[in-house]
Amino acid sequence: MTGQQRTVRVVRPGALTTVQDRGRAGLAHLGVPRSGALDAAAHALANRLVGNSEGEPVLETTLDGVALSFGCDAVAAVTGALADVRVDQAAAGWCLPVHVRAGQVLDVGRARRGVRSYLAVSGGLAVPAVLGSASADLLSGTGPAPLRAGDLLRLGTPQAPPPPVDAAPCPVPGSRADLPIHPGPRLGWLTGAGRAALTGQAWTVSPASNRVALRLSGPPLQRRPGELPSEGLVLGAVQVPPDGQPVIFLADHPVTGGYPVVAIVDPGSLGACAQARPGTPVSFRWARPAELSTPRRG
Repeated sequence: MTGQQRTVRVVRPGALTTVQDRGRAGLAHLGVPRSGALDAAAHALANRLVGNSEGEPVLETTLDGVALSFGCDAVAAVTGALADVRVDQAAAGWCLPVHVRAGQVLDVGRARRGVRSYLAVSGGLAVPAVLGSASADLLSGTGPAPLRAGDLLRLGTPQAPPPPVDAAPCPVPGSRADLPIHPGPRLGWLTGAGRAALTGQAWTVSPASNRVALRLSGPPLQRRPGELPSEGLVLGAVQVPPDGQPVIFLADHPVTGGYPVVAIVDPGSLGACAQARPGTPVSFRWARPAELSTPRRG
């Protein structure tokens, strides 16, 4: 270990690779989005696999992975989107602790299922926190910039050895997303036909989706004309703009909006939203049908 630097250097940044932790919860009243890892379960699991606390900063990749050169011996783990993992071109484990030596290159390949992979390194990424989080927020520009080739990232000091695991419960992202939803404050802005269509038809993920929102395409929902004064938004809010195409807000969403929020995606299904690639079929279902016994108005 003598002379080793606890750093990793970016060899290949991929289409979009950012630093993410649990985000900046509780600051919406100041106009600060939450941000953080879109697939919270995959983020936490990657950290556990290398002996980190669950909230440590990791790298979130988008579709085509990332490659890092290690300046020290370390343990890494890749979760989330299913992808080939290689160390100096030799196959390594996905969703398992991977031992990397100083001078070796760890390469996370293109996602074969899902969209976003999570790469954790023992000790975590020693990235300065902004407003209590190291997460990159692409909407406001808060936090570290997306990775570029040649960037040098410092690592923290490992706090615990990686667990001795042969297999981890890491679900492979599905080929479709069935999303349980709860009624939103403006469900009454949908007509009767619009409410029936919300859960009665299939949607597909639009290529315009990003960390701000999962945008869906399908026959437009019928809704009341007009707009609302801006009001607060929450993670998972399903908003319906005038074109009738639902928008599911993700971690980098704005804190307010003027279109009706007709539903909220159940928090346990936000990981499926994070891993739904363009063209993925999406369906909604009411999490608790009894909630609809008294229709909300707004």
